[in-house]
Amino acid sequence: MLMENSSYPLYFNLTMFVNIGNYRYLTFVLCFLLYTVIISANLLIIVVISREKTLHEPMYIFILCLSINSLYGSAGFFIRFLRDLLSDTHLISRPACFTQIYVIYTYASCELTILGIMAYDRYVAVCQPLHYHNKITPKMVSKLIAFAWIYPGIADAACLYLSSRLPLCGNKIPKVFCANWTVVKLSCVTTVINNLVGMFVTVSTIFLPLGFVLYTYARIFHLCRNRSSEFKAKVIQSCLPHIITFFNYSITVFCDVALSRIDLEELNPFLAVILSLEFVVIPPILNPLVYGLKLPEIRKLMLRMLSCSKHD
Repeated sequence: MLMENSSYPLYFNLTMFVNIGNYRYLTFVLCFLLYTVIISANLLIIVVISREKTLHEPMYIFILCLSINSLYGSAGFFIRFLRDLLSDTHLISRPACFTQIYVIYTYASCELTILGIMAYDRYVAVCQPLHYHNKITPKMVSKLIAFAWIYPGIADAACLYLSSRLPLCGNKIPKVFCANWTVVKLSCVTTVINNLVGMFVTVSTIFLPLGFVLYTYARIFHLCRNRSSEFKAKVIQSCLPHIITFFNYSITVFCDVALSRIDLEELNPFLAVILSLEFVVIPPILNPLVYGLKLPEIRKLMLRMLSCSKHD
């Protein structure tokens, strides 16, 4: 008994899975391979940074945190998504749905918070190099990492708690994974408090980090205007991977936020699914590639580790 008419349904129905017949097996294989690449690439970054003492510096520690967050977020999405691809029904239990919401939303919030912290690290390194080791101490790095994980976890938990208490007038979620806003829209009662708390959390975990990153790079670019070409080249080499990661993630988050405000069922089903998956698929696979290929220190050690494993 699914209790479809209950105000607190035991199951939600993910309605955006497209009936692709026998192609679902090919889709499953491709998505499984993609998930395998995400796990392998991020684990490689984590192992390289963890094992190499020369990389035990703030910038690389923050990169390691990005890879851990990518594994966390992709697991929250792919494990359930791969199962649903092979299933004839796409029902997800209420606890599983809210757990998935929490994992995906904390992944998204932590990603931007970490990117904001990385921008501060680059700002101090470029604009205040003489004070870098006094400001970015191991103790400060620990505090920043703790903040990047704890605040989004608490803020998203508050949103989720409010959503879980809402009586709902349906159980259909027009996505391929659970999302907070789509659950809130099913509410039978006013959602003013949810909207206010959600707006505060969105501003503090998304727009403030975005604004801070833009501010720090505006200061960095202003400083570089009157410097030598050699200095500019070093700054670009140091900051370019972070800039690529930041703009890539900003675009994917914007797409997800925009999609949450429109009726997805009016879009082409395949297009709606692809756009909704961007922020849980593209950053986890692009981040290790960007940092692994663009930063020579990580690239050399990765190649050395891979060559050693081949010889063994």
